[in-house]
Amino acid sequence: MEIYWYLTAPDGHQPWAASGSRQVNYAYFQQVARAVDHLGFTGALLATGAHDPWILGASLIPYTERMKFLIAIQPGLISPTLLAKMAVTFNQFSKGRVLLNVVSGDKNTLGAYGMHLDHDARYDLSDEFLQVLRPLLNQENVSFKGEHLDIENARLALSNGGYPPPPLWFGGSSEAAQEVAAKHIDTYLSWGETPPQAAEKIAQVRARADKHLRQLRYGIRLYVIVRETDELAWQAVDALYASMDDSAIAARQHLARGSDSVGQSRMSALHNDQKPADPRELEIYPGLWAGIGLVRPGPGTAIVGSPETVERTLRAYQQAGVEVFILSGFPLLEEAYRFSELVMPRLSLTTPDDAAKNTFTWGNLWDRPVRSGDPAQ
Repeated sequence: MEIYWYLTAPDGHQPWAASGSRQVNYAYFQQVARAVDHLGFTGALLATGAHDPWILGASLIPYTERMKFLIAIQPGLISPTLLAKMAVTFNQFSKGRVLLNVVSGDKNTLGAYGMHLDHDARYDLSDEFLQVLRPLLNQENVSFKGEHLDIENARLALSNGGYPPPPLWFGGSSEAAQEVAAKHIDTYLSWGETPPQAAEKIAQVRARADKHLRQLRYGIRLYVIVRETDELAWQAVDALYASMDDSAIAARQHLARGSDSVGQSRMSALHNDQKPADPRELEIYPGLWAGIGLVRPGPGTAIVGSPETVERTLRAYQQAGVEVFILSGFPLLEEAYRFSELVMPRLSLTTPDDAAKNTFTWGNLWDRPVRSGDPAQ
């Protein structure tokens, strides 16, 4: 099992409300990155958001030693050749710590960048983009002519510096998205669905990958609200829920209006844009709460409960086929510490060094984790 954290604004105790938002600047990102680095997370997702993920990630390399940077990339907004050059440069400078999360996006967000392709055409573009990107990352020469891309004699002057080429990650619930993943991707991601739903989707993608003679890993993006007991965790939910007023819910609905994202529609179906009187009515699976989707776009579910409950839910996903978890809480910094102290000692986790595949052991939780075979032991 691998656990990633999140490194993208906005943040705060209730970031959908002005009174609950926190100033997110470079100094704060350094704090969160240092926490991810020394608490034992495999890495962090740098998603599409207010800050450019490439600049943010590159600027944090000197402040980290172990964490991997899962950086969002968007086909159509950048040349695959230029993207490959950026990724290999990052891979050299970070000593092999970059991962690429391919985001095909939706028409709402991409229109602002001048890209106006319909849903399936965006995935056709992603398919072509990855046919160029992957061999370039493997230091191969590429010429390609498709409907969207026309690449002549592309090659990189750089190598990966002796490190493996950056792996490719990808999410998307539609049939078109699943087919692109099956053909090209190393790790397929889902948004906060229940373990049975995740198992169903994983089976679909795995069947497609089998046709291409490929094997993928599977991951999921979730929030987590963990406290010492289940009762305290649900009290934390109550506090969050109380801050989700009509204006916050309307703002999220405005962002999602007109979206052609299948994943977003699946998330919205979990709560139907309705705020019941009792937040427990949005518990869609034992220990899984869909209320965050009322005020946040994208993945809208949270694992809620004591360390034992959170572990049990993570294990349910693991049994469904999930190997990688991208988690976050409000605020990012404090909840990274809380999760690392309450839950991570209960899990068998690999280190950020994928090649070594060592397992963390836990002593003083305020110090960095000690790896098996580490001279510091």
